[in-house]
Amino acid sequence: MTEQNGLHQSACSIPCGELSQRDQRSLVFHLLYAMDASDYEASLEAIAENFSREYGCEIYPQDTVFITARSVLATRDEVDAEIRRLLANWRFERLGMITRLLMRYALWELMYTKTPSSVVINEAVELAKSFAEDNAFRFINGLLDEWCKQHDRIDDEIISAE
Repeated sequence: MTEQNGLHQSACSIPCGELSQRDQRSLVFHLLYAMDASDYEASLEAIAENFSREYGCEIYPQDTVFITARSVLATRDEVDAEIRRLLANWRFERLGMITRLLMRYALWELMYTKTPSSVVINEAVELAKSFAEDNAFRFINGLLDEWCKQHDRIDDEIISAE
């Protein structure tokens, strides 16, 4: 199986709604990354269309992947404010692009969905291990865990970034 930008080509030969949850999260992350890289000047629709053409993975506006990406983008100011509150002795602007996007996506999921926090944190850690700077997964794990403690979103399951 070959990989292109972190997505398995064979995984994208099917409709995005049939992808595993992990592959769908990766696809959302890729859409968010493309939006950020374009300084939010391109439309999500254009990026999804280009991505569909490039990788053969059809992304339609009614797909969960697209809806999720749109919602993360629509709430990014509120989510970023939460990230800033978590950054003791660290400036938001110092976060690497990928770390910032992964934090934004995971915190959005914690704030706006009922997905168990253990699932959100584990998926964010796994995405960080694949795409972010060295050891960023530990930083992300710590900040998300702290947010969960502050907002009483702790599951019974233990989270480990190792």
